[in-house]
Amino acid sequence: MGPTINDSTRHPNANANLAGLLEPARAPRILNHDIMGCTAEGVLGNQLYSGRALGATDPGDLIQLHPDLRPQWSAICRHYQRIGLNHSTDVIWDVDTGLLAAHPEHEPSVFYFGDAEQRKRPDERWHRTVDYINSKNQFMALADDLGVPTPRTLCFDAVGLIGDDDIAAAPYPCYLKAAISVSGVGIYRCDHPQALRAAIETFEPKVPVQIQDEVRTQCFLNLQYEAIDGRAERLAATEQILDGCVHQGNRHPVPAPPWEVVEPMANWLVEQGMRGVFAFDVAVIDTDAGTEHLAIECNPRWNGASYPTMIARKLGIEHWLARTFPTQHRMLADIDLSGIEYNPSSGEGVILVNWGPVLVGKLLVLIAGEPDRQPTIAQSLSQRL
Repeated sequence: MGPTINDSTRHPNANANLAGLLEPARAPRILNHDIMGCTAEGVLGNQLYSGRALGATDPGDLIQLHPDLRPQWSAICRHYQRIGLNHSTDVIWDVDTGLLAAHPEHEPSVFYFGDAEQRKRPDERWHRTVDYINSKNQFMALADDLGVPTPRTLCFDAVGLIGDDDIAAAPYPCYLKAAISVSGVGIYRCDHPQALRAAIETFEPKVPVQIQDEVRTQCFLNLQYEAIDGRAERLAATEQILDGCVHQGNRHPVPAPPWEVVEPMANWLVEQGMRGVFAFDVAVIDTDAGTEHLAIECNPRWNGASYPTMIARKLGIEHWLARTFPTQHRMLADIDLSGIEYNPSSGEGVILVNWGPVLVGKLLVLIAGEPDRQPTIAQSLSQRL
């Protein structure tokens, strides 16, 4: 017999926030946002990321959490109660995807609808669409068909097919990218042909790749959509905070987000069967002729920006910054947020989003408040971590 919902995990005052009663009724969900089936090896604490979906849940949902997070449960519940964030208190302390099938009355919500999810809760159209657009090469082909602007890109079905003429014709500086990658892994910047040749040697010969012109900008946007009732609904536009190619956080709002650039592709994906949350990375380039927007790739899944976005929407927060902070603490209960914790009355303060990795010394935090206040709050938080 598999794991069951543990009623003892219900927080005594979890339903004190009545805001959820005003929201439209919808089918309850079962959320399994474990990332171990879709993540780069070596990411510190990646087995602990299932907890970041908690703030996106509603009472009546089920959520699967890694059992290592259990000691933090009471502290995160108290934090969310104090800031007025309602959430599910029905926890399954097991992230096995097989449990998705054990609750057919609940709509599945997963980080990434891959092969494992397809086997347990089959949806062939969803799975096929995710698998298709998850390839950067197929993204480029679709963008070309739909007239979505992208950087100049050479696509190869296998890295072993790249010849001397291709290397000579490549734009420099350029990036050699694995067609399927996560967390910036498999991406190499090449200033000259020798660097490109060296990068090619790091791949197995049959790996699909692309050579892409370097986009000369420091501004990249994340445009999120959600498939609702067969339509692609705009969810949020945020500016990405990057460390090289690695995502570190997001900032909201974005002035005049260029939805029209990727909307044809968003609509096409939903027509093909996409469900849940998905997003596009878009480069913003200022030129003498004006501002240019180039689509880089599609993330056919929840992404790092999705979790703070969902919390901000539930609490009505317009201005926020989400980023990862290191901490010396290993228990949420040991972190003092007094005076800087989010206050619904002032509309500013700290909200814990990805709280599970506290066990390995890091936290993803949403800082609510006007842009000129965010650095002060961030500094106060850093001093306490």
